[in-house]
Amino acid sequence: MSKTIVFLLSFLLFGSAYAQKVDPNEWDFGRVKQGKVLVHEFELKNESSKVLTINNIHTSCGCTVSKAEKGSLKPKESTKIRVTFNTRGYAGKTSQYAYVNTDSPDNQIIRFIIKAEVVKEAK
Repeated sequence: MSKTIVFLLSFLLFGSAYAQKVDPNEWDFGRVKQGKVLVHEFELKNESSKVLTINNIHTSCGCTVSKAEKGSLKPKESTKIRVTFNTRGYAGKTSQYAYVNTDSPDNQIIRFIIKAEVVKEAK
């Protein structure tokens, strides 16, 4: 009985320390070898009651490319935002950004982030 109480108290005190909020607009690839091309697809959902138009997408550098499956979304409709990052020439922790520009007055720019720790291969 006392072991159960100690376990439950430990879980209540320390278990929540391990819980992290996951941001759907962020993806971490972890450790990757330099030169790999990384690809992740984010989901963009139109939560409004009007049609949402994607005006354009731009990225933080030429090493990153982003593309949307659809150019406009009906209410409650979603699309994939594909972000590709070429790690050639990078080393260490890095973050790259894709900016989706929309016609929404409430959310004109939606930012997606991809992260990685790029490691060089030993020679």
